Amino acid sequence: MNPSASVTSLRTIEFIPLAALLMSLVALSVDAMLPALPVIGQDLGVRRTNDTQFVITALFIGLGIGQLFFGPLSDTIGRRRAIFAGLTVFIVGCLASIFASSFEMMIAGRILQGIGASGPRIVTMALVRDQYSGKQMARILSFIMAVFILVPAIAPLLGQTIMWLGGWRSIFTTFFVVATAAFIWFFLRHPETLHPAHRRPLSPRLIREAVGEFLRIRSTIAYTFAIGLVFSPFVGFLSSAQQIFQEAYSTGKFFPLYFGVLALTIGFGSLANDKLLLRFGMHKIAISAAIVATIASFIALTLFFAYDGLPPLWLFMTYMLTVFVCMGAIFGNLNALAMQPLGHIAGVGAALISSVATFISVSFGTAIGQSFDGTVYFQVGSFALFGLLTVVAIRWATRPRSSSPPFKRIT
Repeated sequence: MNPSASVTSLRTIEFIPLAALLMSLVALSVDAMLPALPVIGQDLGVRRTNDTQFVITALFIGLGIGQLFFGPLSDTIGRRRAIFAGLTVFIVGCLASIFASSFEMMIAGRILQGIGASGPRIVTMALVRDQYSGKQMARILSFIMAVFILVPAIAPLLGQTIMWLGGWRSIFTTFFVVATAAFIWFFLRHPETLHPAHRRPLSPRLIREAVGEFLRIRSTIAYTFAIGLVFSPFVGFLSSAQQIFQEAYSTGKFFPLYFGVLALTIGFGSLANDKLLLRFGMHKIAISAAIVATIASFIALTLFFAYDGLPPLWLFMTYMLTVFVCMGAIFGNLNALAMQPLGHIAGVGAALISSVATFISVSFGTAIGQSFDGTVYFQVGSFALFGLLTVVAIRWATRPRSSSPPFKRIT
């Protein structure tokens, strides 16, 4: 346990599912919407099919904005109140989407959902850092990811079922109910982990100093860029997954099944990561998995030219399963590596890491998704290119440092 934790922590067996629920609001809000995108586009007058992807990317935009706010806020008012504030904004965003009468109102509601979901997501990272460190922190993050990954595995099927029963607006009603339940569970069971003596006033000077320290830690910067780069093609895939499976491959009602298998593969990678951590360490696992995913992507891109960019579904799934199991071994490790030097500014640190990584991934991921042309060229090519860049960023994190003057640590 981290000695900086200020109160008796929730038992790990309860903390992991609660933390996974709080962090899974993002995944639920993305993946449950995928089967409903065509219907939402038709009902709200969207002209271009690719434009329905903005229902997904709008949430990520809100996520990037909100993380910058909730991280410093949690260092000032405490973790609990910051999470309550985020859940409240998320619930308001759900109401806006439930009653949306135009695509613009829908996008506004989605941005609010992203801003609100960023509170539980980013502050939960700070909760973990408050209570754990080193390999133990990476193990907790891997366990959380393993539980968390069940949500994207079942979310498309859940969304499809809810839509059949009550229409696409009922999906947002479900989000409303889940967020309310999370609010009550956290309120009743989880203590505050940030002692009042360790709280930092929300002043521009202290934020500037925290940002300055963040920017001077090369390993944190490098791992943050790696997170954004490796997540970019993933965002592109999420944005266009419904089109890839239902339009290009005509999977129809079986789309949630294929998507769920891929999501479970990420969970398998996270569990495998936990078994390998004590033997190999976070950095070695992360860079090895990134190299494997990159090589697999370059090989697949070459093979897929023989099929004019649309290989048989079994071959495409085989490739995606390989990449996704590597993703499961990468995500938790990169976040833990980036957060490791920032225990004394966990809230601001988690906010900066997640916001920078999110803006990188949304910028590139939106372009990847919008490039969908009925083939998988852009998707596979993006995994190859950004995988290579991720490897470069991870290597940069551990490159020998030249002599430089020490920086002042914030206390």
